[in-house]
Amino acid sequence: MQGMVLPGGGSRDPGAASVRGVIAPGETDEEATLLGVPEEEADVDPRVRALARQIASRLAVRRPRRDASAVRGIGKLETVPYRGASDEVDLDATLEVLAERPVPEEEDILVRERLQTKRSVVLLVDVSGSMRGERIKTAAATVGALSAELSHDSLAVVAFWSDAAVLLELGSPVQPMELLDQILRIPARGLTNVAFPLEVAARQLAQVPAREARVILLSDCVHNAGPDPRSFAARLPRLDVLLDASGEKDVELGRELASRGRGTCHVIRSHRDVPGALSAIFGW
Repeated sequence: MQGMVLPGGGSRDPGAASVRGVIAPGETDEEATLLGVPEEEADVDPRVRALARQIASRLAVRRPRRDASAVRGIGKLETVPYRGASDEVDLDATLEVLAERPVPEEEDILVRERLQTKRSVVLLVDVSGSMRGERIKTAAATVGALSAELSHDSLAVVAFWSDAAVLLELGSPVQPMELLDQILRIPARGLTNVAFPLEVAARQLAQVPAREARVILLSDCVHNAGPDPRSFAARLPRLDVLLDASGEKDVELGRELASRGRGTCHVIRSHRDVPGALSAIFGW
């Protein structure tokens, strides 16, 4: 699968784009390039891959929902005919109907339900540090949980370091285990440019209504390459941060990015924290 290419020139990869950073304390003017999926592969211990796949697979089992009204925070609250599920009756609307129909039918009872709309989510996965130990498990848990929950929505996945690669285009079929293997095969990189993947996410969501679009950033937020990411976070419809605290981390920046992006920051110390954090973000 080829990565998305931003318009522009001056890149190290033919057809790929670069963004010149600005000089600021703690940042660099290093160019960031959007690449295809890297051809080189990192050596991954088969036991580590098996464990990561097990975690992702366990979380990729979609949880059943009770009814449409049980989906909190998704879609617009509407008055609709009773369909045997909702228990929140719209009394005013129902009384208006009953005033004209002395012998009402079941569908004359009107209820309030949240009508779910198709969400578009871009997951940004930081692979700049060593993808060992807990970081692999956390990435696996995030990919597995999102792939399951968003099975009827649109998901894009971007891996990033000082550059970035689109592993899954928004709206493409999601194969959780294939995505996980792609992430594991990317060699660990040195520097971390948080601003660039935020810009890539904005491009992915450019044609999506703001109310249906959001970005999930999985990173330690130790930003040390490229421009200040705060202004890029502010341009997104919503940015939520899963801050990987299993090693070096910048909690202050993670929280500020989430605040600028009108989202929330959740500190993740192990893969076991991922389901709860995602549940809080999406209201599952």
